[in-house]
Amino acid sequence: MKRWYLYLITVPLGLVILAYLIVKLNSPSNLSEIRNRDNQGKNTQSDVRKMPDVQAVPKAILELRQEHQLRPLTELEAGTKIQGLPKGIYGFSTCSELLDTKRGNKFSLEIHKRRDGIAYYVGYASEEDIGKYLARQKNFHILAFPYSRERASSLFEIPVDFVSKCEVRPYREGYLFDLFVTSIPELQS
Repeated sequence: MKRWYLYLITVPLGLVILAYLIVKLNSPSNLSEIRNRDNQGKNTQSDVRKMPDVQAVPKAILELRQEHQLRPLTELEAGTKIQGLPKGIYGFSTCSELLDTKRGNKFSLEIHKRRDGIAYYVGYASEEDIGKYLARQKNFHILAFPYSRERASSLFEIPVDFVSKCEVRPYREGYLFDLFVTSIPELQS
């Protein structure tokens, strides 16, 4: 008979602890995430029509993630500087050192931190801009987009350390990222 009392106390207590853990894991872990959730609901109907489907990840990017065996950034890792993150992850950023777990409505670029520890901006650019990078020029701009566009349809990667300045600018219905490269370290002697 005493065992029934033990079960009657243990089972509800276990359910309460399980419910607490579920709520804790699904709730925002920091204030910036709460602010982002608030801002997401403020888009007008015309804003939503202009935005590409942020959930639809291009096949080329999915293949790139798989090729380098990258896992998504976790909620606990969100808001951490790229240098402090483990190798083999991907996240999103708008020209800052901090990564987010989701692209959201910010039109951020994807960042890949490969297993060798090198972090890359991943986006779409024109063949002309990519040619400047491949030719190892000095002092050039790459106009990058998070999604493929008419004149910027080629997927490219550039190490974050090669970019001396990154600026986000409004462009039509979204944003573009102006990546300025002063020199590529391999050229320095």
